[in-house]
Amino acid sequence: MAPDPWFSTYDSTCQIAQEIAEKIQQRNQYERNGENTTKLTVTIRALLQNLKEKIALLKDLLLRAVSTRQITQLEGDRRQNLLDDLVTRERLLLASFKNEGAEPDLIRSSLMTGGAKRGVPNPWLFEEPEETRGLGFDEIRQQQQKIIQEQDAGLDALSSIISRQKQMGQEIGNELDEQNEIIDDLANLVENTDEKLRTETRRVNMVDRKSTSCGTEEKKSEKTWRLASRSTRLTGRQPTQGSALEALDVRRAVGAAALGPPLCSP
Repeated sequence: MAPDPWFSTYDSTCQIAQEIAEKIQQRNQYERNGENTTKLTVTIRALLQNLKEKIALLKDLLLRAVSTRQITQLEGDRRQNLLDDLVTRERLLLASFKNEGAEPDLIRSSLMTGGAKRGVPNPWLFEEPEETRGLGFDEIRQQQQKIIQEQDAGLDALSSIISRQKQMGQEIGNELDEQNEIIDDLANLVENTDEKLRTETRRVNMVDRKSTSCGTEEKKSEKTWRLASRSTRLTGRQPTQGSALEALDVRRAVGAAALGPPLCSP
């Protein structure tokens, strides 16, 4: 597999920065010896422009890799730190070039550490995490892709769980709606039954009052018959059924006017 283009560009950019530092030191040496530095100055300007373009390309590659999830967030932060150091180095090199002869400590240290070549430790990679230390570019990319796949699988599982919970919530809501309808129907049925019960209770009370009135009238009629019989014994006249019935009819008429139609027969 082809190496990671970001690290390839990064290595070449480090080599350009190293070359600029060497050229600046050489120019300063020429100036101290009174030699012509025009050619070196033109070369340094071209190298500084090339360094600026390389750094811009590294920024673009890093942004694209992070946005398309080709690398993890941890790897993106690590590369951003390397890029920030490279931008700082460019700024110091440019300042050294414009100071015309000033030689900052950065140039000396870069000359002593050497270029960023294959197999030579890069001084900016000393903080590399244990997970990627000693791995090649292809192995690091495969590891990152595996991590991304695991994260995708976890997100898919979480999405499935959330979908099931949503479905369960909807089913519970539908069941509650059905139970509420049943409760409303039951309440209406109880209310109708209670109303019928009160109506029947009033009818029973009315029937009971009428039955009590009829029994009272019959007792009064019987008493009237006995009084008539007693009067007959005293007067010698036989009581007639008509007189007793007339008395009973009178009492029933009075009771009917107060309670309604009679329930008992004569």
